[in-house]
Amino acid sequence: MSKSRHRYQRSEQDVDAAELTVAAPEDHAAGVKAVAVSIRRSLHHMGPIRSLRTLVKLNQPGGFDCMSCAWPDPDPEHRHTAEFCENGAKAVAEEATTARATPAFFAGHSIADLNARSEHWLGQQGRITHPMVKRPGATHYELIDWDAAFAIIAQHLNALDHPDQALFYTSGRTSNAAAFVYQLFVRAFGTNNLPDCSNMCHESTRSLSPRPSVSVRLQSPSTTSITPNFWCLLVRIPARITPGC
Repeated sequence: MSKSRHRYQRSEQDVDAAELTVAAPEDHAAGVKAVAVSIRRSLHHMGPIRSLRTLVKLNQPGGFDCMSCAWPDPDPEHRHTAEFCENGAKAVAEEATTARATPAFFAGHSIADLNARSEHWLGQQGRITHPMVKRPGATHYELIDWDAAFAIIAQHLNALDHPDQALFYTSGRTSNAAAFVYQLFVRAFGTNNLPDCSNMCHESTRSLSPRPSVSVRLQSPSTTSITPNFWCLLVRIPARITPGC
């Protein structure tokens, strides 16, 4: 028997049910440090006015849901003014940052340079302001206008022998409205190859887990299923610099 399993069994045996008490649930869960860190990160990324306007709408009726987790929101009449946790405030601050990755940024950093940077550094460079493209053989991403970008996408999609040769993927940051329009386009194109972002992102967690899992794979296909005939379109909203893309 492993030591961890032995400790777990002992902890169960040491509990005296007669000593357990049930109290009313707490109505808040944050200390002074969590509040201070949330405020500091928000001010750093968004500034005072943008922070106030953004955080008062977070997880509120008529506002927007936090993107950091799937914790359910209370009924509207039971919500606090600050209906979010420290991690939620930090996640929103990074997404609503005033930092911008302009074409000048990409001109000053080659693709090899970006690949050598840490994920944290890439995420701190801000929102991408213009569509960018990697030309064949190019060492840098280059500026492209939207019409030309959509023309490239259309060229590749229309060159396929069958719509099922295309794979359409989007990130969890995409809003419900944008995702709805996106899937309408994909189905109008003629395929249902819309892998859920959580399946794609978390499959590696399950696959690399050292312990057996009581479940099936999150996704049935593997990377070996994607043949050279496949063409993959990825959409990330809001536009941020993503490692590996």
